[in-house]
Amino acid sequence: MKKLILPIIILLALALNSFFIINEAQQAIVTQFGKPVGGVRYAGIHFKMPFIQKVHTFSNRILNWDADPNQIPTSDKKYIWVDTTARWRIRKPLVFFTTVATEQNARSRLNDIINSVVRDQISAHRLVDVVRSVDYTGELSVTEQRFEQNTDVEVTSIGRNKIMDFVLEKARQNTPEYGIELIDVKIKRINYVDQVRQSVYDRMISERKKVAAEYRSEGEGEKADILGQMRKELKLIESEAYQKATQIKGEGDAKAAAIYAEAYNRDPEFYRFVRTLESYQQTIGKNNRAILSTNSEYFKLLNSAKE
Repeated sequence: MKKLILPIIILLALALNSFFIINEAQQAIVTQFGKPVGGVRYAGIHFKMPFIQKVHTFSNRILNWDADPNQIPTSDKKYIWVDTTARWRIRKPLVFFTTVATEQNARSRLNDIINSVVRDQISAHRLVDVVRSVDYTGELSVTEQRFEQNTDVEVTSIGRNKIMDFVLEKARQNTPEYGIELIDVKIKRINYVDQVRQSVYDRMISERKKVAAEYRSEGEGEKADILGQMRKELKLIESEAYQKATQIKGEGDAKAAAIYAEAYNRDPEFYRFVRTLESYQQTIGKNNRAILSTNSEYFKLLNSAKE
């Protein structure tokens, strides 16, 4: 029995070393004495020669690449920090293994390739071309579009998306030799260097103040128009009211005169008596001072009352 233990262990070790498992997120290269002899791209259980062959697994998923921010000058001599990212995958594991071998080495090669192309493209274009899209104005609100129209804003005919397409096209020319498929390259962030950032903020503030002053000026103009229209309508209303009041007063005076005339015609003496009393009320009754003779015709009624 003891004699069978060693052979069983050896057979078990051979059996375990003869099979390997690849999951859905992996692909593999089989090497024999350090030289590739085959590749595996499908998930499942696979066979290899025990102890002689070795399995090297690689990711089959889409991988990320993130670069360190680089300070790059644009064609109009504006220094900016550019932070880029990319997505890639191992398309040919055999080529990948023989050229870079590991994902770390692959990222190092991507650093050289992509950073170089990004620097060339950024340096060949203006800042406005890098930060804007050609059709970006369609995404702005009405107020923002008006701000763009009323400030000295540079216009781009290229746009960041097309520049990044150039970057991707140029970078792809060098990645197949490493068994890598470069899916896309994007700019995560663009920022000014510290030396010019404050001047850019000051310019932005100045432009916003200019637009705000224009809005205030237009508001004052609208206010003046509204107040002018209000005054015009008010004068028209007052004029119509005055005309109507004058007409009513005239009609009232005419009716009063007609009533007075009718009263006079009915009894002239009584009418003169009433009018004289009203005259006394307007003069003597209001403490008005007047020097008149007691024999004056004005006091005829008072003198007649004494008699």
